[in-house]
Amino acid sequence: MMAKIRITNLRLRTVIGINDWEREAKQDVVINIALDYDATKAIAQDDLSKAIDYKALTKRIVNEVEASQFFLLEKLADQILGIVTEHQTIHEAMIRVDKPQALRFADSVCVELNWSRQANATSQK
Repeated sequence: MMAKIRITNLRLRTVIGINDWEREAKQDVVINIALDYDATKAIAQDDLSKAIDYKALTKRIVNEVEASQFFLLEKLADQILGIVTEHQTIHEAMIRVDKPQALRFADSVCVELNWSRQANATSQK
C-alpha cells in the first residue's frame, strides 16, 4: 500500500544567493516535501522501523540546511532531495524550496524538484 508523507512549510535559515549581502547573513527559506513510499510493512506490523521516520528525516534536513551555503535554490533543493531519496522504500519525492523576500513585489520565489525511483533507474541505463 502506498502512502504519502508531506512535510509542510518547514522554516529554516541558511546562506543562499549570489549577491555579496546574501553571503553575509542567513536568510529564511521555506521547505515543502512530499514523498510516496510503500507502507505495506509499516501498516502490517505497526512498526516505526518499517516506516519513514519523518521526525528523524526532518531533523537531518534541518541540520544539513542550516549548515549549508549555496548560491542557487536548485542546489539546495537537490541537497534535500538527496537526503530524502536515500530511503529505499521511497518511490517518488517532490522538494520545493521557497525564498521569501527574493523579489521586492513577490511573496516568494521557489524551485521545485521532482524525483521518481523508476525514472531515475531508467535514466541510468
